[in-house]
Amino acid sequence: MKARFKYRIYPTPGQKYRLAKLFGSVRVVWNDSLASCQEKYKLGKKKPINSELQKLFITQAKKTEEREWLSEVSAIPLQQSLNDLNQAYQNFFS
Repeated sequence: MKARFKYRIYPTPGQKYRLAKLFGSVRVVWNDSLASCQEKYKLGKKKPINSELQKLFITQAKKTEEREWLSEVSAIPLQQSLNDLNQAYQNFFS
């Protein structure tokens, strides 16, 4: 049996702002990657591997004017969102 703990946090206004920015960035990377994967699926192509998605939607996206704000947050949660997307696809197609 696993123990479960519930914690309540009380972030400061600055922490709330940074958390909102982080969660928004994760959402944008997830949605962009999901749209790309769905488009490839409709065209009958294979889903890109995780490293290709990271390169396209994190590394290269940070270099564009439109998404340069992605470099203001840690890359680790962004990478984890792509790992989660990959796992969701594996679960769906198995």
